[in-house]
Amino acid sequence: MGSGPAVILVGGGIDDGSENAPLVPELAERFTVLNYARRGRGDSGDTQPYAVQREIEDIDALIAEAGGSAHLYGVSSGGALALEAAAAGSAVERLAVYEVPYNVADDWPPRWREYRETLDALLAEDRRGDAIELFMRLADTPQESIAGARSAPFWPSLEALAHTLAYDAACLGDGQPPTSRLATIAQPTLVATGDAHAADAATWVRALDPAADAIAASIPHAERQTFEGQGHVADPKAIAPLLERFFTR
Repeated sequence: MGSGPAVILVGGGIDDGSENAPLVPELAERFTVLNYARRGRGDSGDTQPYAVQREIEDIDALIAEAGGSAHLYGVSSGGALALEAAAAGSAVERLAVYEVPYNVADDWPPRWREYRETLDALLAEDRRGDAIELFMRLADTPQESIAGARSAPFWPSLEALAHTLAYDAACLGDGQPPTSRLATIAQPTLVATGDAHAADAATWVRALDPAADAIAASIPHAERQTFEGQGHVADPKAIAPLLERFFTR
């Protein structure tokens, strides 16, 4: 949608492109906006075996369709994929990421490794609902909220995307910022988080700011910004002007 320099929106976990859809018209006044369903989601294909490199090639195909270069905006785990694409040499002009769910805590790698191993086992047994529940527990979702979600009308749509949890986990690697790869990113990069998280927020939410600090410190031409009043799913009307200013410098 729109016209002008290309911006590709890269969605996060348990998302088929719908989450970024409201941002499209907000940016389309100044940009050509491409919002896609990542591999294995929505109507997109899912050729096996999966590899992060295949998702980077998907972004490269979109960049080619856009004319040979584009800005990237990646949210949550989609931000990790956007960072990997830039580090791999994709034709990215400017890069913005929002609340990439890395965790720099010393005790995170074993917990993340256990999550990935259990997730793989559940998906191998086609226990999709249990895989979604595992992900929700990793995000410190209260058990009563998980039980409520399981009986909600939207639960089947979550189960339909359960296999892509493994794809997001692969994009996040060992769960911590890949500082050596990030250091190779030459593009101007905006690394952002929101500030509308409760003081008693879940562990993974409290980890977002230190992780963003580490990402920004690793990328040579990065700037760190806080989106005021925003939670993990940011208001498109609030962030579109900020992205517009960054992408048009």
